[in-house]
Amino acid sequence: MIEKGKISSFQMGIIMYVTVLATAILVLPSAAGKSAKQDLWLSPIWASLIGFLSSWIFIKLNKLYPRENIIQYSEHIIGKFAGKALGCIYLFLILFENGLVIRDYAEFIIISFLPKTPLYVMFSSIVLVSALTVYGGIEVLARATQIFFPIFTLPFLLLIVLLLPDMEFHNILPIMGNGVLPSIRGAIDVQSWLGDFFYISFLLPFLQDRENRSKWGMFSVTAIVLTMVITNLIAIFVFGGITQNYIYPLLNLVKYISIASFFEHIEALIMALWVIGIFVKVSVIYYALALGTAQWINVYDYKPFVLPLGFLQVLFGFWVASNFQELASFLSKSSIFFFFSMQIVLPLFLLLIAFMKRKLGDKDLTHSNIR
Repeated sequence: MIEKGKISSFQMGIIMYVTVLATAILVLPSAAGKSAKQDLWLSPIWASLIGFLSSWIFIKLNKLYPRENIIQYSEHIIGKFAGKALGCIYLFLILFENGLVIRDYAEFIIISFLPKTPLYVMFSSIVLVSALTVYGGIEVLARATQIFFPIFTLPFLLLIVLLLPDMEFHNILPIMGNGVLPSIRGAIDVQSWLGDFFYISFLLPFLQDRENRSKWGMFSVTAIVLTMVITNLIAIFVFGGITQNYIYPLLNLVKYISIASFFEHIEALIMALWVIGIFVKVSVIYYALALGTAQWINVYDYKPFVLPLGFLQVLFGFWVASNFQELASFLSKSSIFFFFSMQIVLPLFLLLIAFMKRKLGDKDLTHSNIR
């Protein structure tokens, strides 16, 4: 194997927790609220089906191909030529998604905190820090996430407590006043984040306690959905029917906090939460890109690809959108179906084909299990 490191199922779970919520937590209430209105807190519950399905698909594929990820076992399932073609498409998808993530990160920081900072400075700084983590390997990535995990979650818990005086619990009413369809339409926007469980494929081969992979995979989905529900409830309790009018509702929520005219203006907490989450997410996707590229080319070391791919990701940060409005439009419309088809539908087809080949006693599948 190219990567010699090992991580625990618990570390896998918290990596996925931070990876999914990193870009979701700030804009989630606005995205779901456009369709669901006061029922936006229900949307993550319906969307959780996508998270559980994605986790289940890749855990099942990992059971069939324990030491491989989607770039590798695609060749076993659909043949070498088709598998290579699909692997190339997935590598482009991963590169494209990280371009979106770093652009989204840079736009938030520039709009909210550092308006005079050039985009390339924001891109280069986050990619450089992530490159050092990726170069260190899967164990460095897991330990960094484990260290930053409390810093990522504590500001959110503090936010709940500090906003209690501003909450109007009647804003949630009437529950499903217009039926269940608005909250289901809101779930369509939410599911695109849960589709990021696609990246669990690149973590599963390195687990040292494989017997716990299903438990921590499902627990991670549950924790993510619970966090999403709480975030949406806080937003609706404070903002009511105007939640969807804010670009970053969580940032606006923090501005409401004022205790004795002394403890206020704590937007830096949200900035810290965002930067830590984005660092983990960019590092995970970056790692998948570097590792997958080396595996696709069939070389024995991914580290020579780290810096060139980092430079390419900076370029993609500029290429994915010409401005913030174009980025927001793509993320709220086209990206939902694009990522759903690539991260859920195609892996599900691969799993179905793998099951069929197993039923027919495919020798290549048996050989992969023995290895």
